[in-house]
Amino acid sequence: MRNDPSPSRRPVLALLAALGLLTVTVPAAAAPPPGPPAPVTEPAGAFTWPLAPPHPVLRPFTAPSTPYGPGHRGVDLGGTPGEPVLAAGAGVVVFAGQLAGRGVVSVDHPGGLRTSYEPLTPAVAAGQQVTAGTPLGPLSAGHAECPAVACLHWGVRRGAEYLDPLGLTSSGRVRLLPWPGE
Repeated sequence: MRNDPSPSRRPVLALLAALGLLTVTVPAAAAPPPGPPAPVTEPAGAFTWPLAPPHPVLRPFTAPSTPYGPGHRGVDLGGTPGEPVLAAGAGVVVFAGQLAGRGVVSVDHPGGLRTSYEPLTPAVAAGQQVTAGTPLGPLSAGHAECPAVACLHWGVRRGAEYLDPLGLTSSGRVRLLPWPGE
């Protein structure tokens, strides 16, 4: 049995691959076993919060056990409808528009990271350069999994691997506080 596509389909497949619309699946036996999510290792101070404080984490990141398995590929931050959603770091907007009925903005950052923000009304355009703190658009109500009036779903990935976005805002250092009464 031949797996080669017919000669008439090869140009179409090449075009889809070049656009990043064609994916190749690797058999499960060849894939390494899933491990813990990789830490985000970016310079301290390179990224900031996408909402002004207070921004309670209403739902944390939950890494999927497999690439297509269940999980929560980002965090949900509590907010107020209309408040500005800010770029977490410097980069280039690669998508700004509607996706599955919600406003979404995605930003590519140096080092191969891509952050995404939803739901919001995009106020930026694809190709636009942004810096940390650049307003991307006002937060919209209606995130289906949000227990509050409005919350921002903030995600980050490196390539196809989803990472915990809270690692972007932390230096990774732990500061021990004195025990009460000491």
